[in-house]
Amino acid sequence: MTPAGWWWQLLLVMAGGALGAAGRFWAGGWLLRQFGDGFPWGTFAVNLAGSFAVGFVAVMLEGRGPSALYLRAFLIVGVLGGLTTFSALMLECLLYARSQRGELTLVYLSASVFLGLLLVWAGSRAAAMLHPAG
Repeated sequence: MTPAGWWWQLLLVMAGGALGAAGRFWAGGWLLRQFGDGFPWGTFAVNLAGSFAVGFVAVMLEGRGPSALYLRAFLIVGVLGGLTTFSALMLECLLYARSQRGELTLVYLSASVFLGLLLVWAGSRAAAMLHPAG
């Protein structure tokens, strides 16, 4: 890859990351206003949506050749990397464990991981049905 191509990928990652982070900020605030602060619904929702989306996008971009590098940089590394928040998930688990709601830690972590895996698989299957390999 040329240095110019690398810089374009970096710019796409940065632009996508800004959009993803803005989406996470918006979703988190909206869900907080809807459901209150008894459970981290914003982080939970974006991690699940991002899990589905990354499975879907990864399969849709398979076999697309060199042009897919730019789409992967923007969509997967940028947008979905900025949107999904597993570092926030880990911090919230720590905060739950240290709080009076410590019993929710394992429930929250287990549901996030299990449903995330289920949705990444579902996203990949949905994309495979729309775009069969071959």
